[in-house]
Amino acid sequence: MKIAVLSDAHDQLANLQRVLTAVQQEGAEHLCFLGDFCAPFTLAALASGFPGPIDVVFGNNDGDAFLLTSVASKHPNVKLHGHFAELDLASRRIALHHYPDVAHYIAASEHFDAVFSGHDHQRYAHQLGRTIWANPGEIMGRFGTVSFGIYDSTDNSFRHVELPPDP
Repeated sequence: MKIAVLSDAHDQLANLQRVLTAVQQEGAEHLCFLGDFCAPFTLAALASGFPGPIDVVFGNNDGDAFLLTSVASKHPNVKLHGHFAELDLASRRIALHHYPDVAHYIAASEHFDAVFSGHDHQRYAHQLGRTIWANPGEIMGRFGTVSFGIYDSTDNSFRHVELPPDP
């Protein structure tokens, strides 16, 4: 199964739409979002823009937890987990957390096949024993590159997808 991994939208709806188009072109069946929608309308755009299941954790810029929860409840494809998610998808154990310092320790435990984190807007993927720990980068484009990740559960691999600059 291909799982899209996204983070740090920061209300950049045009970039989010470009990412969602690319996610569909990649053939992702599931989506994980690692926090920092900012406003609840960004969660609504994500939920409407991806037809498959979406697992979400909060970031540090998701201030209105009540309204985010309300928006999520209107979209049956969205599961809002709070600050940590522990998933079993396609025979893989996957953890989601916004903060890389926490995610690093979770990955180092080797309790999961893959651990994904966001927050620092950087793209990286590390192998810690049997566990992949990866950050998909940012939808926001603050550092110039809009990106997301594709995790393939069949071979426990992760790769970054970078979008070209918006014309």
